[in-house]
Amino acid sequence: MTKYREILRLNSQDEHTDAVLEGILFPKSGTGIQTKRIPNFVHIRKELLRNGVSKKLLWTKYMEECRLYNEEPLMYSQFCYYIQQDEQKRRATMHINRKPGEQVEVDRAGDPAHIIDLDTGEIINAYIFIGVMTYSQFTYAEAFINEKQRAWIAAHVHMYEYFGGVAKILVPDNYKTTVVHNCGWYNQQLNIVYHEMSEHYGTAIIPERVRKPKDKPNAEGSVGNISTWIIAALRNEQFFSLAELNRSINEKLDEFNKKLFQKKEGSRLDLFRDEELPLLAPLPATSYELAEWKQATVQFNYHISIEECYTQFHMNIYNVKSM
Repeated sequence: MTKYREILRLNSQDEHTDAVLEGILFPKSGTGIQTKRIPNFVHIRKELLRNGVSKKLLWTKYMEECRLYNEEPLMYSQFCYYIQQDEQKRRATMHINRKPGEQVEVDRAGDPAHIIDLDTGEIINAYIFIGVMTYSQFTYAEAFINEKQRAWIAAHVHMYEYFGGVAKILVPDNYKTTVVHNCGWYNQQLNIVYHEMSEHYGTAIIPERVRKPKDKPNAEGSVGNISTWIIAALRNEQFFSLAELNRSINEKLDEFNKKLFQKKEGSRLDLFRDEELPLLAPLPATSYELAEWKQATVQFNYHISIEECYTQFHMNIYNVKSM
């Protein structure tokens, strides 16, 4: 009623235009927000990183501060909205164009496949390894019974054979089979076996930073695609051996790589074969053979224990490599 009385009063005065009346009837959104207390977004970002701290809790504290200083607060929905806007300003990313044959990203699929033991009927998990050429999105996938070092290395050997060449850079996740000690992107101690494998193939390992999935977005995206295209597609089938499971995975993988892109011409296979494969480094004459390294304590009888076997120790040997 107050607005309409104001309009009637102003309407009797010729000097007031329609724009003035429109401003009274339909005020622009956000004009009232300037009179309200704006949250401290720097403080909120830090607090939200702490365990147990929620936006609701921070809004309650914010309301108390407003009452203390006799200021008008934001409603909870507005409070969350401005926090979201502040977060989006810091989510800006730059798209990096990769060169053909430059980089391959590797990861493990989140959900395992399953194998049925013929003797016991037990359901055994099979873990899916995924390798993706960054430029073409050409993908390799293979299932393994476990996630130990031997399976991890074998997956890379088979991946390079599948690609028919080696990329210059290898980007893995921060698994124990990859990184022994991580003190930042430029101070990482690689697993000695993994490092030895990379030297055999002549590729550089640049592990993903901890909790930085955008360092290998192609592998992260392919994990979801493979989970849908392969694991979900095979969910109703029963497999009684790892070889049987991998044959089905290979069939689905072949379909996946030949599937046409939605927003550009060709397929992953076409792009890889035409532009990326010619630029890959050739495979070495022999495949990498897994070697296990172990640090052992010399006993008083000058012997060391390797896989429950005692081996005589010589003074000029400090690291024992068992094939």
